[in-house]
Amino acid sequence: MCTLEKRGSIFILTLTSPDAEHRLNPNLIDSIKSALSTAKSQATPGSVLITTAHGKFFSNGFDLKWAQQPGSPSGFLARVHHMVEHLKPVVADLISLPMPTIAAVTGHAAAAGMLLAISHDYVVMRGDRGVMYMSELDIGMTFPEYVMAVLRSKEGCDAGGQEGEGGRGDGDGGGGRGV
Repeated sequence: MCTLEKRGSIFILTLTSPDAEHRLNPNLIDSIKSALSTAKSQATPGSVLITTAHGKFFSNGFDLKWAQQPGSPSGFLARVHHMVEHLKPVVADLISLPMPTIAAVTGHAAAAGMLLAISHDYVVMRGDRGVMYMSELDIGMTFPEYVMAVLRSKEGCDAGGQEGEGGRGDGDGGGGRGV
């Protein structure tokens, strides 16, 4: 789940999942979407949204345990596809929010968690803690077009994974990539 707190014109969206990995499943995605809708409806000139999380993960990507619940390969793939499509409106909402958005990446941002982070206008990250990576690049996974569009739109973001290690980067090395 997540919380949304308003301090003056600053909205603070905090990922608060009990496991502290903030894995994206339909419930968390819906919670984020609802928080973004609230921020949008209460926006005033000078508003800003900061997204952060508790624990060692900003977001550890999609909730694959949730996806495995049907117990069959076809059920798993259907649920993964559902999460991928369910995240698309959140990415669109972040990109179109009528205020600057900042991802304050507090720890690892993996796979869809990295996508969530880079969907913000700005990404800030501690230099000594956490990495951002898309392990899908290591296995040659094909991304949906909306994911590729976000990756391409970010200056310095190596969507081809040519840096090695699945496009892995940290706060210290991310300066050249806008982190």
